[in-house]
Amino acid sequence: MGIEVRRMSRSYVRPAAATPAGSLELSAIDRVVGLRHMVPSLHVYPPRGGAGEGQLQQQSPATVVREALGKALVDYYPLAGRLVDGPDDGPASARVECTGEGAWFVEAVAGCSLEDVARLENYPFAIPEGDLLPDEAPGVEPLDLPLMMQVTEFTCGGFVVGLTSSHAMTDGLGAGQFINAIADYARGLPRPRVIPIWSRGELVPNPPKLLSGPLPVPRMLKLRYHTVDLSIDGIEHAKSQFLQSTGQRCSTFDVAIARLWQARTRSLRLADPSTRVSLGFFANTRHLMRGGASATAGFYGNCFYTVTVSAESGAVVGADLAGVVAMIRDAKARLPAEFARWAAGERVEPDPYDLSFSYESLFVTDWTRLGFTDADYGWGTPSQVIPFAFQPFMPKAIIGAPPAPKAGARITTQCVEEVNLTEFKDEMEAF
Repeated sequence: MGIEVRRMSRSYVRPAAATPAGSLELSAIDRVVGLRHMVPSLHVYPPRGGAGEGQLQQQSPATVVREALGKALVDYYPLAGRLVDGPDDGPASARVECTGEGAWFVEAVAGCSLEDVARLENYPFAIPEGDLLPDEAPGVEPLDLPLMMQVTEFTCGGFVVGLTSSHAMTDGLGAGQFINAIADYARGLPRPRVIPIWSRGELVPNPPKLLSGPLPVPRMLKLRYHTVDLSIDGIEHAKSQFLQSTGQRCSTFDVAIARLWQARTRSLRLADPSTRVSLGFFANTRHLMRGGASATAGFYGNCFYTVTVSAESGAVVGADLAGVVAMIRDAKARLPAEFARWAAGERVEPDPYDLSFSYESLFVTDWTRLGFTDADYGWGTPSQVIPFAFQPFMPKAIIGAPPAPKAGARITTQCVEEVNLTEFKDEMEAF
């Protein structure tokens, strides 16, 4: 028998005070057509032994989060508006109408404890993830709504926050900043610890579009879901090997994606070792914007550049792990110069914001530093954050943290089809 999740109420949460009206222009990066999608995630809050600040209020988590959301939408009032396409080229000239209509909010209850569903630590879950994410608001095109939330309360006192946010409005750091603003209000702070700024026209370059034409039609893939944890001991050993080999240090992210890229490339068993394979990921560029990191404090729009590593498959397959890490670090080192060229309007090929995908490419996102795991609504921080930012045409992996208190890295993937899955699992588990 399935576990029932009942949605008890659905409504819009409007800003708790008056907010500015009118139109706001999105930045050149926000308007990238490929970003016009929603990013879903689950944030798991287990029951706590002692009374937290939220519990002292004698209110349910859903009530506390809902009230705090209304307050946060005063500061982040564009998220209470609606995305509107431009009259000529649609999403490529989208803007935000600050209508104050609000974010979609759902309150739900689950007929079980979090322990009954193993705290959602292993996929597939005993509860379908769709039951824990907000259902669509009636009468609104889903992609026009910047934000939707659902708080599902469990019989044990734990709860799950299901978040669905528009990538056209925020990048991961921006979404994490907003969630922490809600948490700040939930704990009784008079204002968010980070004051948001819009400043899209002032901070983000707007170079001329160098490439034009219709987007290619992507090939739909039957990618399989797989999650693997890398131990902290294995990661530290790989870092030590890289230090001994090169005299340089590397990050956990470097090690994780190097191992992932090599394992996946080996599992593909490409017949021609000269076949090019690529690895891509978004790199934060706030420190490279006008005025540097201090000027972008509080900025919550998209602020990244695509770093791409390309090599012959034989080179990736045959290298030791330190060699693959070196390829990745070389690409990261080119970021400031490449971003400066793009910002100055020079021709950069391929366009870093015209993403195209094939089965020989892999895209990775890093969720470890976005701030989601710091969000405390009064019941402590989440035991884990579970992303579902996958597309059927994009072989992809997400680097996150394993459920607390476990250390290391959790890699969640939809990056290989069934024919390559067994070998991919074997390669990853051999780390």
